[in-house]
Parts: sequence; structure tokens; C-alpha cells
Amino acid sequence: MMWSRGWRRALVAAGTALTLLLAGPMLMLTSPRVDLDSHWATADRSPTRLAPHPDRVRDAVVQVYAARAFNWRGAFAVHTWIATKVANAPYYQVHEVTRWYRSTTTTHRQSPDRAWYGSAPWLLADYRGEMAARMIPGIIAAVADYPGAMEYDVWPGPNSNTFVAWVVRRVPELRVHLPAIAVGKDYLPEGVLAKAPSGSGYQLSLGGVFGWVVALEEGIELNLLGLTLGIDLTYPALKLPGIGRVGFAEPVMGNGAG
Repeated sequence: MMWSRGWRRALVAAGTALTLLLAGPMLMLTSPRVDLDSHWATADRSPTRLAPHPDRVRDAVVQVYAARAFNWRGAFAVHTWIATKVANAPYYQVHEVTRWYRSTTTTHRQSPDRAWYGSAPWLLADYRGEMAARMIPGIIAAVADYPGAMEYDVWPGPNSNTFVAWVVRRVPELRVHLPAIAVGKDYLPEGVLAKAPSGSGYQLSLGGVFGWVVALEEGIELNLLGLTLGIDLTYPALKLPGIGRVGFAEPVMGNGAG
């Protein structure tokens, strides 16, 4: 009888936790922020003027973007990517991970601020001039060294957010606040313990399914089944699955933000 009561309590607790984790994504599915009707071939991919035109800004530029993932995935997560432009270059290079190629890591010339299949992007970081120029070689090296180039899993990772978190960890000058809904950012390709992406603390992750982050910039985050519950004390806010931040917005990092 005692074992039976214990199992029932465990099942109730597990059901309650699962409900709390999925409440945010289910709410997002009913909101206009997630487009369930578009087809990828016709979804908006137009530039949004967040990136300075290379003909008008000759300085080096490094930017990091996020946008809600395509279709139902956008209720759970964002897609993130990195854009670089060396000084005097007439184009940007976009570094990201998708599952459309044998090697998931791609670097290609394109507008860095295009909508992600119907979802408008927003800036996470914007560095320019000498600061950006110093970062770019390290970013290129980290992209080349990414250990998950032949792997892709939407959940729990490695995916596009795993890739960006990997690069950010290896370029200390590149400070970025990755969104709590960047599912896969906590998947660690090598080991179970690492510095937090901001470099201001540490995290533990068991295959991206369970773990925690304690850092000055990220705050305290609990990763359950790849979804994040947390609290940001520096820029006070709650971090909720699917919804993201509830509270003060995080600043765009970098000397070109503003």
C-alpha cells in the first residue's frame, strides 16, 4: 500500500511538472507569434534592416540573431545564427546549422537579417569596428572546429542553438545572452560540465535533457527535458518554456547596439 501511494505521488508530481513545462508552448501555439499555416517555400525571407548595409558601413561587423523556429517548432524554440563581415568586405557571411545538408554547419553569403521563414529576427549582439575585427578569426576557427557538424537533432540537440552556444563559448570577447527558448543551447557536445555561454558562470548538462546553469548573466536556469525554467537577477525576469522572458528585456550586447 505504501509503495502504491508512493507511485501515485510520483506520477502526480511528474504529470504536474510536465503540464507546467508544456503550458507555455501550448499557449504559444494559439498565439499569432507562431505561424502554423505558411509553407516553407513561400514563407517570408526578406531582410529586416537590422544589419548595416555593407556599402555604407565599411567597418568589420559581428552580429548574432534569433528568430522563432518554423511552424510548430516556434512554440518551443528559436533558431539562432551568427553573421560576420570583415572590414571593407561588400558582403556578410552567415554561419549557422541546419539539417538540410550532409554537413549541418554552413557558411554562406547572404543578408544576415532575413526573416526566418516567416518569423522576424531580433538582435542578440552587435559588434563593430576593431572589436568585431578581433573576434572574426576566432569565430571562423570555432565554426570550423564545431564537433557536431555531421549531426542534427531538433531535440534535445545538437542543433542550431548548440552550434551558436559552442562558438560563443570559444570566443570570450563575443558576449551574447542566448534566449531561454534557444532549445539545444544547453546540449554540450563534449562532456557534462562547461562554462555558461556568457562565460560568467558554469553549467551542467546530461545530454541536453537535464541540467542547470548558474551564472551572473544567465542567472539561474533549470533544464528539464530540454526546456528552461529560470530567473534572471541582473535584468529581473522569469524564464518560461515557450514564452521566454517575462520581465525586463535583455540588452543587445556589443558596441554597435543601440
